Amino acid sequence: MTYETTLQRASRRALAALMVTMGVLHFVAADTFASIVPDYLPWHLPLVYLSGVAEAALGVLLLSEGSRWLAAWGCVALFVAVFPANIYWAMHPELQVAGLPKWLPQPTETALWMRLPLQFLFIAWALQFTGRERRLR
Repeated sequence: MTYETTLQRASRRALAALMVTMGVLHFVAADTFASIVPDYLPWHLPLVYLSGVAEAALGVLLLSEGSRWLAAWGCVALFVAVFPANIYWAMHPELQVAGLPKWLPQPTETALWMRLPLQFLFIAWALQFTGRERRLR
């Protein structure tokens, strides 16, 4: 059993909620997510559904002490895997209107580029929960 401060627990739960929310959005706005999958990848819609299931599952797994380290590494892998789609979207901002629900804010071209460095912050956020601090002691 690992000790977790209240702030660490809240941070892990926030990441879990973000992952589940993003996973659900992959189904709600599937066409939009499919439109930002780079052209060199096949099966855009199945990849969107697969990544949505993976995000939601990883979010749920982050909530359990027994699986949080695996879920955290899965989040890191997922953040790395979807980075090309984020770059593709930034390079093709016209794709943002391809079916994005009206209740979601439309990102500006600047926002699409600014979110790229955020991916590294998400990776750092997930790395907090990999359990690597136990191996460092």
